[in-house]
This record gives sequence, structure tokens and C-alpha cells, in this order.
Amino acid sequence: MAAVNTQQVDECPKDLIFNEIITTLQCHPTHNIVACGQIGGNVLLQRFSPTSNGEKLHKFVHHKKACRALRFSSDGRRLFSASKDKSIYCVDVETGKLKRKIKKAHESPIYSMVQTGDTFVATGDDDGVLKVWDMRSKQATMELKECEEFISDMIVEDNKIIIAASGEGTLTAFNIRRKRMDVQSELFDSELLCLAKMKGGHKLVCGTGEGVLNVFNWGEWGNISDRFPCDKEQIDSVVPITDDVLCIGTNNGFVRAVHVLPNRVLGLVGQHTGDFPVEALSLTADKTCIASCSHDQLVKFWNIEELKTQTVDTSKKASKNNKRPVHFSKSKNFFAGLVEASDEKAANGTSDDDESDSDDSE
Repeated sequence: MAAVNTQQVDECPKDLIFNEIITTLQCHPTHNIVACGQIGGNVLLQRFSPTSNGEKLHKFVHHKKACRALRFSSDGRRLFSASKDKSIYCVDVETGKLKRKIKKAHESPIYSMVQTGDTFVATGDDDGVLKVWDMRSKQATMELKECEEFISDMIVEDNKIIIAASGEGTLTAFNIRRKRMDVQSELFDSELLCLAKMKGGHKLVCGTGEGVLNVFNWGEWGNISDRFPCDKEQIDSVVPITDDVLCIGTNNGFVRAVHVLPNRVLGLVGQHTGDFPVEALSLTADKTCIASCSHDQLVKFWNIEELKTQTVDTSKKASKNNKRPVHFSKSKNFFAGLVEASDEKAANGTSDDDESDSDDSE
């Protein structure tokens, strides 16, 4: 595999075009490669660049239903995938060979996955069951059910603690070594859908179904420390850019940049067509772009270099005037010349009271 090209930091890779909806994606940690999961279950490995529409490296047809989660190992040599068909697979990225398979890993469809060690992964399913797997033996080393609805996303601390968000509206800390639940938050009014570690690991930011970012002090999972209504739409995906700035993907196809503490919506990064959710966001290996997928059968790339230098004047409050929002990555954003009411509200850090319905693509 070719190493990452860090010379063309101002150029975005070209869109990758597919013949099926992309339900999830994950960028390789050291190369210009992205893994894409499709609604039919296939997993594709493709190289991306600013000069071509992608080079297909491998196609895996192990899953029989939608691929819902993808994770590369820390060294990038293995790719783990989990599916609605309840299976987990591990493949060799270089050769494309199947290394491990667990066909009936859960009794319910798997929703999320995270790596918890060199050979360990954790999976959460639609019924709130969490399992930790040793992929060498294909056995679950821990199985707990502390949530009533789907486990939407997970983050791991030092391969010891799993922080899991749930569709019922709780955040739960699981102790891997002691094989128990440590603490669970109070029940929130909306689903908790995606997680990002911010502020040097001192804060956990959680996207919700009501367009609010809930902020927790790290290690204090009982209740939130801050709440930021930054969009009127459901926040389906998040990815940290710096310790202060993250990008959110909403269920109407928008990708926005948000500054956390102080809380400001910085502007619009890009948009997918069709008013469908941004299912996943992932930072490229050289950290100059993010990749996003929605139901338009495209993987899009957005340059986020400008976001790394964004600051917020804490001496001034966020403006509530109808101010034209900032647009980043204008070369990739064909809506850059338009200003919609939703953009104006988001730019000013306001949101509507009405919740939008969750869109189940599968």
C-alpha cells in the first residue's frame, strides 16, 4: 500500500461513487484507504486521491445483511466488520484474506463496534446487549445487558472501560476487567447516538436525537455538565478535529463544524443530497479531510484544515441576528451560495423545539 501523501493538503480527494447505499465507513489509520460498508452487506476497500475517483482494492461479501460497523486495528493490518445479520468478520487488509469469523455473535442484530485491544473488539446490539470478544478464540469474554434499547456508539478508555451510548437515552460505563457495569447516567429525553472525546480527554460529547450536544465531564457519567442545542436536526455522527472543534453529521445531510466550550456553530462544511442522514464521519490518515457517507451512494471528502485554526471570542456572546453562516470547503459545497433558515439558526446556535423522526435506512 502506498503511504499517505501529505503534500496536497489543500486538495480534497474526489468523491467515491457506488451502486448501493453506504451505511458506514472508516478511514485507514496510515494510508489513503477507506473501508465502506453497504446496505446489502458488502464491504469495499478503496484507495482515494485528489486525481482519481478511487481504486478498488478488495470487496468482501461475507455479510448477508447491512454492514453497520467497521473498525481498523491500530496498526491498520486488520479490518473488523459487524452486520445486521449478527456476524463479525476480520480480514487482512493487505491480502484480503479472511482471518476470523463469528457468524452468530449476538441473538439480535449488531448495531455498533469498537476495538478494545490488539485482538479484542466489543459489540453492541439492537436489544442493548454488550459483548467483548477475543478474536483469537472467537469467544465472548464479557456479556452484559444493562440497556433496554440499541447501543448506538462506544468509546474505550485504556482498554479498561467502555463508555456506551444507548437509544433509550442513557450513557453507561462498563468495566472490562471486572466484567461489570460501573455506572449508568440518568435517563435523558432523547436518544444518545454518537460519541467524541474532546478537550484533551477531559470531556465526552454526545450527539442526540433532538439536535443537542450533551457534554459530560470525563469519568462523571451520572449527568451532563453542559448542553448545547446546536441544530434542529438529529445528530447521527460526530468526529473530533481538534481538542475544541468537531464536525457533526445530521439526518438532513449536513456536515457542520462546532466549537465546544465555548459552544458555537462555526459553519457549514458540506452537504449530501437527498435530505438523508449522514451515517458516518471519519478523519483521513493525514488529518486534512473528513470522509462522510449518506444515502446518495457517495463517499464525500471535505477539507478541514481551516477548522484547525478557528477560535472563539469568549468576550462576546453568540450573535442572535440573522447572520450569514460561514461556509468551509466551498469548492466541494454546491450549496455554498444559498442561505437557508436552518443554516441561519445553526450559525447562531439556536434550534427549533420540534424533534425530527429517526430515519431507519435498513
